[in-house]
Amino acid sequence: MSDELSSSQQHLIETQHGHLTVLTMNRPEALNAFSPTMMAGFNEALPRLANDRDCRALMLTGVGRAFSAGGDVKGFASNAGPSDGDGDTTSKNVQSPTKAERADGLRRSTEIVELLHTMPKPTIAAIPGVAAGGGFSVALACDIRIASSDARFTTAFNKLGLSGDYGGTYFLTQLVGTAKARELYLTSDIIGAEEAHRIGIVNQVLDTDSFAEDALSFAEKLAAMPPISSGLMKQNLNCALTNDLAGVLDVEATNMIKCFDSNDHKAGALAFVTKKPAVFTGT
Repeated sequence: MSDELSSSQQHLIETQHGHLTVLTMNRPEALNAFSPTMMAGFNEALPRLANDRDCRALMLTGVGRAFSAGGDVKGFASNAGPSDGDGDTTSKNVQSPTKAERADGLRRSTEIVELLHTMPKPTIAAIPGVAAGGGFSVALACDIRIASSDARFTTAFNKLGLSGDYGGTYFLTQLVGTAKARELYLTSDIIGAEEAHRIGIVNQVLDTDSFAEDALSFAEKLAAMPPISSGLMKQNLNCALTNDLAGVLDVEATNMIKCFDSNDHKAGALAFVTKKPAVFTGT
């Protein structure tokens, strides 16, 4: 894969920085709102990167003053029209997808957040500005969120008469608790970076002037960690979301033995003793 995708795929730009891969949403004129081209890029890149041994961490970010505004609201508005009793806005003379078919299509598109959550490597959302709606949900699906001091966050859906998608209700509830998640979804209030940090949505708030450089430096640090233990550690943490203590202890024990038998553990232990930098090979 070249540093940049072909010109037909420039709504999503892929760059490589050592073992760190960066996916940059590139529709600044639309606040990096999702487009079919962008989503096709995600659908191609994420499964590939999840299995790419050279990619040891993945960072998502956006060009300009937004991470992503999520769904293209201007497109929603242009498609709006009188609805029949089933919610269809197209002519009855044209065969249109059923509600079940439309729901299935939307569900397939949301597999990207499952991949961000489960792939065996750290995922980082670097948020330079607005993260709204589905864009906010995608950021929430990442393991770590780093925000510019100019960043703003909103679930946005309820103001548009929508109930929400891309897993935001799941991830936000895990991060801030039931009461706050319900407040943020039902009100669609906008909160700033410092408030998002205070309530646990973002891990760090960085100065806007050096945000791109500092976020990249942080992500590169994660990419330099041993990939086997990072992936298994993420598995442990995800297990803790849905399992009881005994189940987590079982998974931790199995994964710990895998790590003990790895060359990366031997390299890390030797580096600890000799005070020399470790070279992690992912074996």
